[in-house]
Amino acid sequence: MSQITTHVLDTSAGRPAQGITIVLEQLSSDGKWIRLGKGKTNSDGRLPTLLSDEIQLDHAVYQLVFDTGTYFKVQGVKGFYPSITITFEIADDTHYHVPLLLNPFGYSTYRGS
Repeated sequence: MSQITTHVLDTSAGRPAQGITIVLEQLSSDGKWIRLGKGKTNSDGRLPTLLSDEIQLDHAVYQLVFDTGTYFKVQGVKGFYPSITITFEIADDTHYHVPLLLNPFGYSTYRGS
């Protein structure tokens, strides 16, 4: 399993959010974001191929960028957030699960298991 996993639930529809493009980036020592992975959520709202299983990430700051604007446009819904960025820090070599609970006018996230 990838060291970072995520899933997206559309709480306004009561189902997983399929087809959301997600980008994983790492903050470099010179303050620039470096893209490490990209993909789209599957029918279960998950992105199992964000990183290969063999990659061990540095202890650093990362961000997941969710293209929520395109998702809601495809759903025929006018949303408030064209994208959502979740920035977090990896401080050890354990698994990090970063879910996103989404609706057109709000969102929440947490460190999952």
